[in-house]
Amino acid sequence: MTGDQAAKPVAVLIGPPGAGKSTVGPLLAALLGAEFAETDAMVERVAGKPVSDIFVSDGEAAFRAMERAAVAEALAGHPGIVALGGGAVMDPGTQQLLAGHRVVYLQTGFGTAVKRVGLDVPRPLLLGNPRARMRELLDERLPVYESLARITVTTDDREPQDVAD
Repeated sequence: MTGDQAAKPVAVLIGPPGAGKSTVGPLLAALLGAEFAETDAMVERVAGKPVSDIFVSDGEAAFRAMERAAVAEALAGHPGIVALGGGAVMDPGTQQLLAGHRVVYLQTGFGTAVKRVGLDVPRPLLLGNPRARMRELLDERLPVYESLARITVTTDDREPQDVAD
């Protein structure tokens, strides 16, 4: 690679909350001898607070702006596995940036996602009626996940290492 070429991620993991991006990502990175990065963790480092606090104190728009910047940075120069937050793919600019990348959609059903996320855990986008809100989010996002994916891997009823393998 020449000096002016930025490193490109080996794979970009997308999917809803509970799909396994944060669990499978490090396992996949280890299998490939690569680094792992999560855009939510990048946002938290920059903001100096958890994503849930950003939503509460700064609002969703502020979070999404920070998320867009983190995704652009990761896609431009991270040489390993990158996991995007569940809603990052809804941004048209992010969708354009994902073109040409090896995008892996970790697919999970509603029941499994709800079980894994746990509706009692504070998640900013699931305030109010968490089950109904989770269904709405999945309905909105599934067509986008499917359209962006080069590879789709089902995670329901599978061990994380099996998914990574």
